[in-house]
Amino acid sequence: MLFPDAYQPRRNSLAVDIDGVIVGGKAPVVVQSMTNTDTADVSATTAQIIELANAGSELVRITVNDNKAAAAVARIREALDKKNISTPLIGDFHFNGHKLLNDNPECGVALAKYRINPGNVGRGANRDSQFATMIEHAIKNDKAVRIGVNWGSMDQALLARLMDENARLDEPLDAHSLMLETVIRSAIDSARAAEEIGLHKNKIILSCKMSVVKDLVSVYRSLADRSYYALHLGLTEAGIGSKGIVASTAALSMLLHDGIGDTIRVSLTPEPGAERSKEVVVAQEILQTMGLRAFVPLVTACPGCGRTTSDFFQHLASQIQDYLRSEMPVWQKSYQGVENMSVAVMGCVVNGPGESKHANIGISLPGSGETPVAPVYEDGKKTVTLKGDNVADEFKVLIDKYVARSYIKR
Repeated sequence: MLFPDAYQPRRNSLAVDIDGVIVGGKAPVVVQSMTNTDTADVSATTAQIIELANAGSELVRITVNDNKAAAAVARIREALDKKNISTPLIGDFHFNGHKLLNDNPECGVALAKYRINPGNVGRGANRDSQFATMIEHAIKNDKAVRIGVNWGSMDQALLARLMDENARLDEPLDAHSLMLETVIRSAIDSARAAEEIGLHKNKIILSCKMSVVKDLVSVYRSLADRSYYALHLGLTEAGIGSKGIVASTAALSMLLHDGIGDTIRVSLTPEPGAERSKEVVVAQEILQTMGLRAFVPLVTACPGCGRTTSDFFQHLASQIQDYLRSEMPVWQKSYQGVENMSVAVMGCVVNGPGESKHANIGISLPGSGETPVAPVYEDGKKTVTLKGDNVADEFKVLIDKYVARSYIKR
């Protein structure tokens, strides 16, 4: 069939309850993010968590790398609770998580989930005992665990063992394929070890982070076939600006299209001065443009051409998109389904009227010369023509009225 159904059914993974946020099972794909503040700085970290939560991050991960950071976690949780921010916190542990949880029991209680990297949880004889210590804390505190493998910090002992096994095969894997297999085996074997220690299978989430798109897709497709755990998707070290956005979108979209993935993070390198919440917006827009979830009305706008010789419609489209995002927290509390509203801001008469008619509410500028005289369409019908210098503000008022008239009050 030339055009198959748009999306495959969601993979039937186990559901994991992370302090009220359900990851996996039949739940919608969850958006998460990570702070880049010094966790020991309680005020700065609390402020950034609030920024991320207000942008729509449903889970937020924080670095727990030393005793000062571990000691701050409970105070951060308390500060968030006082501000009615209930977003669950994930502790990101590397190298010394076993010790930090032993020395700071209040940290393990305040966190909703622990992230454990099996590649650096310990070396040699200490590896298994240190892994077990962290799992035992999760069991005692009734917390979920993400076993997060990263190709840049693979379990070297496992890699060496698999290399030996591979060398004895009649048809051994090439070096690259063996590396991918090591990543997958590290996640699955560690999850099974956690279950043997006593962690329930519906407390486990797996991830296998890669920085190359085709490798990430290959690994997760195999991981999905070989396990029943909920899966966290993310392209690690995705990069800065458009490169990071494009790479993350390409990788995550292919997997989500296959029905693979229960929670996502877009790991963007922040541009200088940019808000950390950009990664949350990108994650939401990936899910929304694929039709998997709706978060905020998105603006349909044309790219511009020789018929749009000024930047008036560009500014208008940007203003309206920013306005929709800023108003959404208020609208969402008051109106049911408003996140599904479609809005069009079009630049000329070629496609402008048609796109505006297809949207719930749309405005179509005349094009060449860009004199601000523009008809507005609501549900396919022209309602008014806006003129003069206040087109943007007047269109915002019309959007407000459309929302109040068209969506059921909660």
